[in-house]
Amino acid sequence: MIRHTVAFRLKHAPGSAEEKAFLDDGQRILAAIPGVERFEALRQVSAKNGFAFGFSMEFADQATYDGYDGHPDHVAFVRDRWLKEVEDFLEIDYAIL
Repeated sequence: MIRHTVAFRLKHAPGSAEEKAFLDDGQRILAAIPGVERFEALRQVSAKNGFAFGFSMEFADQATYDGYDGHPDHVAFVRDRWLKEVEDFLEIDYAIL
């Protein structure tokens, strides 16, 4: 099992319609990709870092994660939304023990 996580900060103003649209679209598009399990869109609440949000999801194995990573909907979301709207991010992938 692999847990794919990304913490990020958007270029949009907090509470804006653009912020909401990005989070809603991310959840709708990414969670629907085959192989994605336990998708969560998260609001970061710790004062220990500057990221505001997170996406977390699980995959049965590396092959399933690789399929997600190359899926046309994921590639399009990264190209059309992520690269334009995300200011900074940190991606961490875990193998669940």
